[in-house]
Amino acid sequence: MPNSPIAPGTPYEGKAKILTPTATPGIWQIFFKDDATAFNAQKRGEIRGKGEINCTISSHLFQFLEHQGIPTHFVRQTAPNCMEVHALTMFALEVVVRNRAAGSLCRETGLPLGLELAPPLVEFYYKNDALGDPLLTPDRLRLLNLATPQQVQTLTEMAQQINGHLCRFFAECGILLIDFKLEFGWNDHGQVILADEISPDTCRLWLAGESDPVQRVVDKDRFRHDLGGVESAYQLVLERVLRR
Repeated sequence: MPNSPIAPGTPYEGKAKILTPTATPGIWQIFFKDDATAFNAQKRGEIRGKGEINCTISSHLFQFLEHQGIPTHFVRQTAPNCMEVHALTMFALEVVVRNRAAGSLCRETGLPLGLELAPPLVEFYYKNDALGDPLLTPDRLRLLNLATPQQVQTLTEMAQQINGHLCRFFAECGILLIDFKLEFGWNDHGQVILADEISPDTCRLWLAGESDPVQRVVDKDRFRHDLGGVESAYQLVLERVLRR
């Protein structure tokens, strides 16, 4: 959801989704695109069927989390690649939860790929494409005034709770949740709400029991690193999520 007000009927287009206010006040429609980007949009492409898959997975997981007591912006899925959501004021933050070392954590620290992190690591990144979405220290987070101390605590606790629920959910699907990105906003009452999406675009997912470092990957890393089989990996995740 955009941070600033948008006139009714004016769409807001991001890299992976298009958001449009509906005729119902406070309700927006999200259209999920097949467009794919990586490395802060330096790499671009298309993953056929990604919009429908990510919308359906996100819809399913939002409803699952709602049943666990996590408030989300989800209202209903209106088409294979569209959902309606509650309008929120968004934090300019990405909250990343890491259960195992991968991606930038390995590149920046030298930790071995797949190292289990106990307890899981919760990190905050500044959602700013021009700056490359930098990792924020607590002091920088406070300096930028992107969230109050109480909101930071709430975001951290919610991320930890969501991680626990999703780890168990994916484990029942035969999938390891390596790490993932969350975005949050708040409503008119100041309540912090989970937003955006939860999908192979925003989660790093490995097949449980698969030792081959390429074959186990069933997320956007297949696109990032030209591993091939991107569409089939996304489809596999969808099938397992819906079967669970």
